[in-house]
Amino acid sequence: QVQLVESGGGLVQAGGSLRLSCAASGRTFRTYAMGWFRQAPGKEREFVAVISWSGGNTNYADSVKGRFTISRDNAKNTVYLQMNSLKPEDTAVYYCATGSSSYQSKPADFGSWGQGTQVTVSS
Repeated sequence: QVQLVESGGGLVQAGGSLRLSCAASGRTFRTYAMGWFRQAPGKEREFVAVISWSGGNTNYADSVKGRFTISRDNAKNTVYLQMNSLKPEDTAVYYCATGSSSYQSKPADFGSWGQGTQVTVSS
């Protein structure tokens, strides 16, 4: 079982940037694909981005393509989400999760989850 802890959230103005981090415990981190999801109040949890275990393949939700970048450092057991050109509609709690493939995008396909970090974008 991998334990995940997200950090880096906060309050930012529209057009600004944030970098989220997700630190994982355990030696098996590098065997997992890693995903980022978000959940706004009153809405379902939605896919944001996913990266393969090697970092060689990534996929993004259409709503964040060209603005967000997912990356990972297996030596540090950490996955990142660089968020640029933020919009008010990006406001949500952001979660990282372990997966088995970088072609997955449904929350049910992901196993371990972090506690989330709040991102608030003001207009």
